[in-house]
Amino acid sequence: MKYDWKKEEKMFYGAKMKPEVVDVPCFNYILLSGHGDPNEPLFSQKVSTLFSLAYAIKMNYKKQTRDDEIVSDYAVYPLEGLWSLSSKQERINKDELEYTIMIRQPDFITEEMVDQAIEKIKKKKDDPFIDDVVFEAICDGECVQILHKGSFDDEPASFEKLDQYCQDHGYKRIKNQHREIYLNDKNRTKIDNLKTILRYPIIKS
Repeated sequence: MKYDWKKEEKMFYGAKMKPEVVDVPCFNYILLSGHGDPNEPLFSQKVSTLFSLAYAIKMNYKKQTRDDEIVSDYAVYPLEGLWSLSSKQERINKDELEYTIMIRQPDFITEEMVDQAIEKIKKKKDDPFIDDVVFEAICDGECVQILHKGSFDDEPASFEKLDQYCQDHGYKRIKNQHREIYLNDKNRTKIDNLKTILRYPIIKS
């Protein structure tokens, strides 16, 4: 059986275009951290490193899977990012952005499997970021989220909806950081059709 997160995990990846509260448990990720404008080539190179590793992990899993295992294959999860500003600013300066980009891994993928895939990549090519990749569990907990459609530059309007929802329902944002989940490839999708889940952690105020 092939595990497809789009079908099986709609509670986490099927956000609507109106704010909603979701309780996000701990998940395992491969991740890279960085600083600066995501439109610069360095960011794209790090994204490429993560996807190369994600697919290497997947292919190794398929080769090693026994006939009696329920899941024989799986769809690679989408790119995600945690974003914050290195200093308090009224207007966003993209050069001051701090980020951790990541790709979630299924629960049955172990750190040993990740290490094996890393070593396999290192034998094939010289990737300047592969040794910086970390395998880590992240627990978001209770969050508010919304599906944003269109340009990343228009995200402030969607964040205003999230902030208003929190104010109306007695929630308070607890971190100056938010998560973005990119449901399609910006290099292959028209700007108006881009779909991004915006999410940040909250508590009852």
